[in-house]
Amino acid sequence: MQYRTLGRTGIPVGEIGMGCEGFSGKTAEQVREMADLMESAGVNCIDLYTPEPELLDNLGRAMEGRREKFVLQCHICAVWQEGQYRRTRRLDEAKANFVQRLRLLRTDRAEVGMIHYVDAMSDWNTVVENGILDYALELKAAGIIRSVGLSSHNAAVSLEAVNTGKIDVLMFSVNPCYDLQPGERDIEALGDADNYDLPLVNMDPQRQALYETCQRLGVGITVMKAFGGGDLLKADMSPAGKSLTVNQCLHYALTRPAVASVLCGAKSMEELRAAVAYEEASAEERDYAAAFAAMPRISWVGHCMYCGHCAPCPQGISVADVTRFLNLCKAQGEIPETVREHYAALPHKAGACVACGACEKRCPFGVAAVENMKQAAALFGA
Repeated sequence: MQYRTLGRTGIPVGEIGMGCEGFSGKTAEQVREMADLMESAGVNCIDLYTPEPELLDNLGRAMEGRREKFVLQCHICAVWQEGQYRRTRRLDEAKANFVQRLRLLRTDRAEVGMIHYVDAMSDWNTVVENGILDYALELKAAGIIRSVGLSSHNAAVSLEAVNTGKIDVLMFSVNPCYDLQPGERDIEALGDADNYDLPLVNMDPQRQALYETCQRLGVGITVMKAFGGGDLLKADMSPAGKSLTVNQCLHYALTRPAVASVLCGAKSMEELRAAVAYEEASAEERDYAAAFAAMPRISWVGHCMYCGHCAPCPQGISVADVTRFLNLCKAQGEIPETVREHYAALPHKAGACVACGACEKRCPFGVAAVENMKQAAALFGA
């Protein structure tokens, strides 16, 4: 398992994580077996949006004696009432449930306290005004949670939240089809095939800006819906009109800026093994570029997907990394210090480009890589 640092939290997380769906409806012994497989495979990041008491109790039992092996995203404002899940914005309900959640998990802390499901700007305002955000910050100050998170499918809301500087971790829906849709689009419309009729060209700029802003501010992203609920894995259901593989979906999400872990909703041991198999997959098996270029309903022309097909550069330049740093600066209208430092650490700078065009000939998306190198050299001074 490869590990990444979860933004400014400093917490190492496996790039393949686990959603709580996989524990639902299972016995305590089955949950323990799933936890055993996760531990042996190095899967440590677990999202726990559900407030279901039996699930939390079973997982708590399974983690006894090895709690330190796991990184828990425990949601604030997801409550269990009358035998079912409900989202709340009442502070008293949120507090009571979070205390109960930790008790059921047999722990006194969570690595991430995730403010649950904020998909409208009015709802974000409610989270602020009702004291939910302040409560999360109090938990962090008390050491009960190590970081404050927010889960959302809406890029506009997420940008507003992360720009406050109070959100450390963003749980966000990342996949190539969702990334084409307007950042404020409602989650119910993201999978509607009617919204993917041509012309759809390139990533929605607001979603791109969100990823780049998170990287600049040190907000780690944990990914949900990497497979679009499974639709992207089936050609007849995919809005793109072409199926992708598990490895391609995972690799796409993991090559977005600021992404630390993709949370797979594996419902069986076999599905979890299939996700973890990404770690042993070849570059060809992970490669999504050819599949994207062949999507009948979508065009990605001119947009760098950071897929690495431009390599190798005869001058040793990492063209994809340079382009990523250039785009970060363009998005912010300045050179953030962290981007400057990362660029400075590159062994071969954009100024070494001799405009041979080898990278452009290999790019499936027609990116003007030579021009990008020229702009980067001028911007960074080397």
